[in-house]
Amino acid sequence: RCKASVGSTPIPSTFKSLLLITGFFYAIDMIYYTYILYSASFNRYYVGHCEGRTARLAKHNAKGVPSTKPYVPWEMVYIEQYSTRAEAAGRELAIKKKKSRKYIEYLIGKT
Repeated sequence: RCKASVGSTPIPSTFKSLLLITGFFYAIDMIYYTYILYSASFNRYYVGHCEGRTARLAKHNAKGVPSTKPYVPWEMVYIEQYSTRAEAAGRELAIKKKKSRKYIEYLIGKT
């Protein structure tokens, strides 16, 4: 069910300068995610987006995110992949705008 998009993020100008000076070239491909977390203890879902999904889940479970802090532990039950932060944030917003637990459960295949 994950959408796989492959693309590249423009290299910041400081890196471009360094690349021109040194003669080296490399591509930086960034991957962004829209994800859904589930807290079995509280029967609750959370929708978000991030760049590093493993680190982000760890931050949620370490009580480092105020809105999810009271509901740990969390498990990642759904993820979609995008090539830009804007796409991932847009998808997060689209899911949240539905304001529907049924829709979230449909996405994760629970219904």
